[in-house]
Amino acid sequence: MAKKFYITTPIYYVNDVPHVGHAYTTLAADVIARYCRQKLSKENVFFLTGTDEHGANVAQAAAKHGKTPKEYADEVSPRFQEAWKLLDIEPDYFIRTTDPRHKKIAQEVLQKIYDKGYIYSGDYEGWYCIGCEKFLTESDLIDGKCPLHPTREPVYQKEKNYFLKLKELSQQVLKRIEQGEYHILPEKRHNEIVTRVKQGVEDISISRAGVSWGIPVPWDKTQTIYVWVEALFNYYTATQFIEGKQKFWPPNLHLMAKDILWFHSVIWQALLIAAGLELPKTIFAHGFFTIDGQKMSKSLGNVISPEQLVNTYGVDGTRYLLLSAYQFGSDGDLSLAKFTERYNADLANGLGNLIARTAKVSSGVTLSKHLNITFENVSTDEYKKALEQYRFQDALAFIWEKIKFADKLVDDNEPWKLKGKDLEEFIQRVIPHIQEIATLLLPFLPQTAEKILEQFKGPTIVSQPALFPRIQ
Repeated sequence: MAKKFYITTPIYYVNDVPHVGHAYTTLAADVIARYCRQKLSKENVFFLTGTDEHGANVAQAAAKHGKTPKEYADEVSPRFQEAWKLLDIEPDYFIRTTDPRHKKIAQEVLQKIYDKGYIYSGDYEGWYCIGCEKFLTESDLIDGKCPLHPTREPVYQKEKNYFLKLKELSQQVLKRIEQGEYHILPEKRHNEIVTRVKQGVEDISISRAGVSWGIPVPWDKTQTIYVWVEALFNYYTATQFIEGKQKFWPPNLHLMAKDILWFHSVIWQALLIAAGLELPKTIFAHGFFTIDGQKMSKSLGNVISPEQLVNTYGVDGTRYLLLSAYQFGSDGDLSLAKFTERYNADLANGLGNLIARTAKVSSGVTLSKHLNITFENVSTDEYKKALEQYRFQDALAFIWEKIKFADKLVDDNEPWKLKGKDLEEFIQRVIPHIQEIATLLLPFLPQTAEKILEQFKGPTIVSQPALFPRIQ
C-alpha cells in the first residue's frame, strides 16, 4: 500500500435525498478509509465526499419547491452530511460544488485545457436526458428512452457548445490503461471500457448554452460548464484549496456505481491528460442492487433511507448487513427479511452472544496480567489482502471464522464450571481472541469494536448490556 491514500466517492445530486444506494458507496469508502488510517495513520489518509449542486435537474427541483437553486442546495446538502453522521461515516472533507473555491479552480483547469487546443466551438445536435444530465447517442436509447429514466422523455437539442477532443484523447487514455498507469476494477468493467474505446469514441460537448445554473465557461460567459465535467473536477479542486491536501493528488481510489464508470474512466482521464495532471491510480465500480428482487424506485415505494435501516438494526448492524449482503463489485439483492435473519444469526447470536457470555464468566475477576492487541500486532494477511482488494464480504467472513473459533473455545472449556486459577487461565486465553476480533472489526463496526475493546482491556472485566438485542 502507498504511503498516503486518497479515496473519493461520487458527489451526490441535491435534487435527491440520501437513500440506501448513496449509503452503500459511501459506507464502503468509509471502511477503506478507516482501514487505511489504521495502517498509515490519520494524517496520511484523505477521504472526500460531497454534493453536486449545479445543472438543470437542480434548477427544476428548486423551482418545484419555490426556491432558488442555491437556497434549495443549502437545504438538501446538509441531509447528506446528516445521513453520513448517522451511519458513523467519517469523511475528511465534504465538498460542495457551489463553493467559490471549487468554481475558481475548475475554471482555471478548463482554461488551461482550452489554451492547449483540446477544446473547440461547434454545434451540438442530439438527445439529452435531463434525469442523467447527459447527452445520449441513438445506441444508448431503449425504445427511444433513456434506460435509467424510461418515464422521462429525452429532449432533442440543437445548440452551440464547446467540445472536448475526446476522440483524440481517448487513444491516450487507452494507452495509459494498457500500460497499467491506472486500473479499472473489477476486471469485467476494465474489459467493457477497453472494448468501448476501441470501437471508437466521438468528441463530446462540455458546455451548455441554455442552463444558467452552473459555472460559467471562463472564456465565454454565455455558456456554463457541462455539470458532469465541472463535477468531476471536485476531486482535484478539493486537494488544491484545502490546506495541506496538495500532497494527496492523484487519488488512489475513485469509488462509484457502474452507471457512471464511463465518465470517470474515460472522460475524466481525458480531461486530466489534456490539463497535464497525474491520473488516479484505481477506479472501482460496484454493481447495482435490487430491493427484494425489484428495482428501487419511488413509484414502487421501496426506496430505503439510511435512517430506516438504523432505526431497525442500529448503526453497526446496518453497516454490517449492507457490506456482507453480497460480494462488492457484483450486482445483488437486498432483502429486509434476510437482513433480520442475518442480524439475529450473525450479530445477536454470533458476535453478541460470544461477547456476552465471555464477559459473564469473566465478570468480577481481576486479571494478574492482560494483553491489549493492536492492529500492528494482528497477523492477518488474508484479511488485509481482502480489504486491499475491496472484498468486504471475504474480510467479514474471515472475522466470523475467528468468532466461531472463540465460541468453540468457550464451549469446549465450559468456563462457567471453572474457579480460581483455572478460570483466570481460561480468561487469559480467550481475551486475546476477543481483542483481535474487535480490532479487525474497527473499520466495519467502529462503535461496537470500541465498546468491546474498552470492556475487555482489564484488569477487571465487567458485564455490559447486549450489543445486538434480538429482533423478533
